[in-house]
Amino acid sequence: MTESVQPSVPPQSPAAFPAAFLWGAATSAYQIEGAAREDGRTPSIWDTFSHTPGKTAGGEHGDVAVDHYHRYREDVALMAELGLNAYRFSVSWSRVQPTGRGPAVQRGLDFYRRLVDELLAHGIRPTITLYHWDLPQELEDAGGWPARETAYRFAEYAAIVGEALGDRVEQWITLNEPWCSAFLGYGSGVHAPGRTDPLAALRAAHHLNLAHGLGTSALRSVLPARNGVAVSLNSSVVRPLSQDPADLAAVQKIDDLANGVFHGPMLHGRYPQTLLAATSDVTDWAFVEDGDLSAIHQPLNALGLNYYTPTLVSGPAAAPPGPRADGHGASDHSPWPGADDVVFHRAPGARTEMGWAIDPTGLHELIMRYTREAPNLPLYVTENGAAYDDKPGPDGRVHDPERIAYLHGHLSEVRRAITDGADVRGYYLWSLLDNFEWAYGYEKRFGAVYVDYTTLARTPKSSAQWYGRAARSGVLPEVGEAA
Repeated sequence: MTESVQPSVPPQSPAAFPAAFLWGAATSAYQIEGAAREDGRTPSIWDTFSHTPGKTAGGEHGDVAVDHYHRYREDVALMAELGLNAYRFSVSWSRVQPTGRGPAVQRGLDFYRRLVDELLAHGIRPTITLYHWDLPQELEDAGGWPARETAYRFAEYAAIVGEALGDRVEQWITLNEPWCSAFLGYGSGVHAPGRTDPLAALRAAHHLNLAHGLGTSALRSVLPARNGVAVSLNSSVVRPLSQDPADLAAVQKIDDLANGVFHGPMLHGRYPQTLLAATSDVTDWAFVEDGDLSAIHQPLNALGLNYYTPTLVSGPAAAPPGPRADGHGASDHSPWPGADDVVFHRAPGARTEMGWAIDPTGLHELIMRYTREAPNLPLYVTENGAAYDDKPGPDGRVHDPERIAYLHGHLSEVRRAITDGADVRGYYLWSLLDNFEWAYGYEKRFGAVYVDYTTLARTPKSSAQWYGRAARSGVLPEVGEAA
């Protein structure tokens, strides 16, 4: 993300956001685009995974998704109608580079050129995420993220997309939530490609870090100087069940695996020593080669933070072992290498349809942590939102007061963080549209816009109207004000 957007003079009203604040929504390619076999696109790991029996709810997949590939003009018009001034979307790697190698397919790039032009024509700033979990299947067949070569292929891909769209897109994100790619994809196996190998998960984490660093350098070699590069991390807010030393030790382990494994090398050029020690029974980290950490530790223009719910943990003495309560899907395999003695607990409070506890204070805590962790680095909330069981009412409208309350609470915490000195420059609601929610199929609805999965008709929910009012005014409406 670019440094050219300067924070405005702090507003007089404590409820108001800075005038230059970005009010956006976010999506990802596999979840919304569809057109899975059109214009040269080949399968990604999520095509393969979702077509494997038993991997997704109801065997559902993204072959059509919500058909954004053909309906993007309608979707952009919806954003403009709501008053949004920013949109974060991801590029399908296998639509641009079907084998993950070699020259681009121009038909694939042309879709993103059309999308960007449509956004700019409506006064909406595009932010591109290069990787949101959909690795070309051919690269997975060659080893996937546990293989070092994948990082070099990502850098090549980054340069291709940057060269094609850098003249019109100023804000770039290398990776979205690399924790999920590494630890859910190769550790617990609940995400594509569905592998369950703790060593592979740690190797994948390092090569994702390397891909970020090499990709950042590749982007900067082709982008205009005014453009900025960031990464989006789903850094966890990890809290102890008590102040018992065993619980605090559990926090350290999970914080290292959730946060330090990525922000350590990205922001500071090193892995935490506590992480290396805790995972020593899994690996000696010999896959970290000379020069890797300096390659990863590239200057960033901004940092994206994704937040949904806090994580509550204890040491083994606090509770007997049982089903994981870490909110990352059902699996017999842990996504936490070297932390088998940590017990996860269900945080108290109301929950979304995902079963995630609602705690807006965690977002403030996360923002302030990274204000300290990376001083002078602008921050964006690149994902935040909630799934609810939304349905049209008798009047045909979709009323979702729970989501409005969720957004009000979390945006209030963003505003409090700004008041407390954090340089937060934008917020991207997850998600613009109801869509394919990975292993949950279509049963979890995160969208501000309701999608009828039979007709694919779009209907803005009351939360979309509420969020649009906030975007147009820069002030949060009361929870009861939907339109």
